[in-house]
Amino acid sequence: MSRRSISLLKNLARNTTGSGSGFQTRSVTYMPRPGDGTPRPVTLIPGDGIGPLVTNAVEQVMEAMHAPVYFEKYDVHGDMKKVPQEVIDSIRKNKVCLKGGLKTPVGGGVSSVNVQLRKELDLYASLVNCFNLPGLPTRHENVDIVVIRENTEGEYSGLEHEVVPGVVESLKVITKFCSERIAKYAFEYAYLNNRKKVTAVHKANIMKLADGLFLESCREVAKKYPSITYNEIIVDNCCMQLVSKPEQFDVMVTPNLYGNLVANTAAGTAGGTGVMPGGNIVTTEQIENMKTEGNVGKDKIVQQKTANPVALLLSSAMMLRHLQFPSFADRLETAVKRVISEGKYRTKDLGGDCTTQEVVDAVIANLD
Repeated sequence: MSRRSISLLKNLARNTTGSGSGFQTRSVTYMPRPGDGTPRPVTLIPGDGIGPLVTNAVEQVMEAMHAPVYFEKYDVHGDMKKVPQEVIDSIRKNKVCLKGGLKTPVGGGVSSVNVQLRKELDLYASLVNCFNLPGLPTRHENVDIVVIRENTEGEYSGLEHEVVPGVVESLKVITKFCSERIAKYAFEYAYLNNRKKVTAVHKANIMKLADGLFLESCREVAKKYPSITYNEIIVDNCCMQLVSKPEQFDVMVTPNLYGNLVANTAAGTAGGTGVMPGGNIVTTEQIENMKTEGNVGKDKIVQQKTANPVALLLSSAMMLRHLQFPSFADRLETAVKRVISEGKYRTKDLGGDCTTQEVVDAVIANLD
């Protein structure tokens, strides 16, 4: 046996038995096809508030591990009346977009740029994965919830108008097409990811027609997946169950408004929105709009540069898997989890006092 082979074997043994961190660096061997390493363009929208901080963190990490992606950056802000057409064209061309939070003005009749993007690109599915990270203490253990939210209709459609002065009408529209589409996505996700249960969240006891149609669609789709347990829960009871026994949930499928509440509640049980990855998806064009937790952060966090980049870094790992670069995704995810587990470099929301850049440097140092 050559000296090089002996050296490689020693390094392998040291990595798998001597680290003590519980993270294996190469547990799976991937066999990419020729040409799979061709660099892929990704539309980048830094956004507002903490957005530029956390998207820059992703850029640094991608460059450090020589990931086969490059970014086309566009300046978009929440106070714009509409998303520039060149940005829409870029996302349609690249089919993948990484974005920071876009600030939505409260009141005043200004439409949300985030909602505009979802409608324009038909980003019908929002997916947030809420799970315990090793080394990060939380009130609950064994949390691993995937919240899949219908993203294009319901109360968040922004269909509202003033009937007469002092009277505003807001419309909730639920369609069979969109309800079946999100239900199919949820069950297909559960099937492909070896998940055991799908829970539909609703308020059909009060909104019997609208949420009743949503439930009817979920039940019809559930019949096609006999290996997956299907159940239903009223949204107010769901929130109570999430904060008391979140480990009972697996995949959750929800209409638009409930999904926003449920996803943030689920994230709170497992460490907060600052560490939970997610994205908006449309399967027809294979556009995957990866995102942060959706907010832009407080001004103080922006000034002190202490935003938590973990959520967007883990979302970027999801993006890399979507682009069929699983080995790069594993390297990034492993490095982030190792930094969290060690506990030395954490931002204030996780009980530390580090800046965004210090966390980024730690992640880069832990890349294999």
